[in-house]
Amino acid sequence: MKIGIVGLGLIGGSLAKAIKKNTEHSCFALDIDRAAIAGAVAQEAIDGELTPDTLHTCDVVIVCLHPAQTIKFILDNKSNFKKGGIVTDSCGVKSAIVEAVEAPLKEEGVVFIGCHPMAGREFSGFAYSVDNLFERASFIMTPSDDTAAKAVREISQLAYEIGFAKVVTSTTEEHDRIIAFTSQLAHVVSSAYVKSPSLLKQAGFSAGSFKDLTRVAKLNENMWTELFLMNKQPLIDELNCIIERLTEYRDAIKADDADDLRELLKAGRELKELSNNQQ
Repeated sequence: MKIGIVGLGLIGGSLAKAIKKNTEHSCFALDIDRAAIAGAVAQEAIDGELTPDTLHTCDVVIVCLHPAQTIKFILDNKSNFKKGGIVTDSCGVKSAIVEAVEAPLKEEGVVFIGCHPMAGREFSGFAYSVDNLFERASFIMTPSDDTAAKAVREISQLAYEIGFAKVVTSTTEEHDRIIAFTSQLAHVVSSAYVKSPSLLKQAGFSAGSFKDLTRVAKLNENMWTELFLMNKQPLIDELNCIIERLTEYRDAIKADDADDLRELLKAGRELKELSNNQQ
């Protein structure tokens, strides 16, 4: 199978490297960054370069761009993809992407399946891509009711071949609602947490918990702004929830209410243990 990757950033570059390492498929890439293409060729992460005019030679095209760029690229090139081929994406929001591109591609005889590889690093760009980024990671697919079962099977099989540990099928609505909690809220909290005046005084006073909570504050503000606004209501719901919970802790501490504080902490521990048992 010939696979095309659009965008050789962290995710696209890591997908290319994993495809070349773990599968027998050929892999070609399109990127406006000449250095990324040159680096990928030099590292044998791809078999060659793609152009919009050669997209039709690929059986599967994986678009690894920011959300707005993903929509624009797919719509601008909807007639360039292979008839009967499959196009997927890697965006962390699904409803907005699928609603924008699925129908236009279907009119061109192309199948679109919204996808989200659940892996990443606090760095961006091809220079930080690795061939094992997706080991032990989940791969989420959001096919619609009329998506061809054959296409779903092909992308699911490809995900396992690449090295993903688990393929999860979801609706776009469920994906966006849960991702607002598991990913987007964590980035908001981390970004807000580092704005404390104490941040620049933490040297020598911090350990693992500080590093864990601040890691994703080093984010790409352009991409995450798009993701947050494209998933506005689910993220607002999660923000309201955590603000309410934080208020409970603050009030218990302010009132010296040890019993209430102990129960709040106990409930949090028990919920974490419950979630661990379900994984």
